[in-house]
Amino acid sequence: MFLFIVRRIVQTIPVLIGVTLAVFLMMYLIPGDAARIIAGENANPEQIEQMRENLGLNDPPHQQYLRFVSNAVTGDLGNSIRTNRPVAQEIFDSRFWITAQLAILGTALAVVFGLIAGIISATRKYSFSDVGLMLIALFGLSMPNFWLGIMLIYVFSVHFGVLPVAGWGTWQQMVLPTITLGTVGAAIIARMTRSAMLEVLDQDYIRTSHAKGVSEKVVIYKHALRNALIPVVTVVGLQFGSLLGGAVVTEQVFAINGLGRLIVDSIRAHDFPMVQGAILVCALLFVFVNLAVDISYRFLNKRVDLS
Repeated sequence: MFLFIVRRIVQTIPVLIGVTLAVFLMMYLIPGDAARIIAGENANPEQIEQMRENLGLNDPPHQQYLRFVSNAVTGDLGNSIRTNRPVAQEIFDSRFWITAQLAILGTALAVVFGLIAGIISATRKYSFSDVGLMLIALFGLSMPNFWLGIMLIYVFSVHFGVLPVAGWGTWQQMVLPTITLGTVGAAIIARMTRSAMLEVLDQDYIRTSHAKGVSEKVVIYKHALRNALIPVVTVVGLQFGSLLGGAVVTEQVFAINGLGRLIVDSIRAHDFPMVQGAILVCALLFVFVNLAVDISYRFLNKRVDLS
């Protein structure tokens, strides 16, 4: 187990290098000049050039990238061009934790409703409830996040006035963004759970358990579900990792000052250090979430070899 963890951590190094390099190169393709944006519209060429020199933007691109990587290894993600505050402080003061809460709540909602729907569908194959739940899941997969968020705001905030339109902090403000973010995940998990459960329920040991007189609940929840959870856990891990860095649309719709919104605002302002630092944090989290998912396989099925 220890060697497996060490090996996986070492394997993340080229992944992180590739992510930072891709982000660094893409930022240079965005039209505009960060020094001109910061200096203001009325700045003269000398002031803009001085700003570029202060920001280190006159250095060759490879020197800027190597400087960023060498500093990031020591935990220094640089200073934001917009605010001149440390990037790590900007990210972890509040923005990251807001997005983490949103991702955790969205994933929890997706897991609860996805598992319940998937189990019901699998145990009642081709019944009215099975077809109905899978149609709802298909509808959930087809709805864009921004459309669902706007519809929820219209119904519960504008029409009925029972929930706030935007913001984050109180439980009332968390309800609509959580539903918006968790709906697609719930649909994916429901379909994956149904597929995995149907495959397991056709196995010989399940029929043997029925023949021995084992109760239906024990067969489903102790034998079938546990063995069907490995692909479901994989999907849950990928969903959680993607929500940490992909909640941009939901944060924009509900005016939530999370990490996704910070990245969008930083891209618009050409704040290179902030974009690079935020995406590096997201990549690290995604990698470690996947590592936790791989380790969980061993606890779900003792036959899984992690050596």
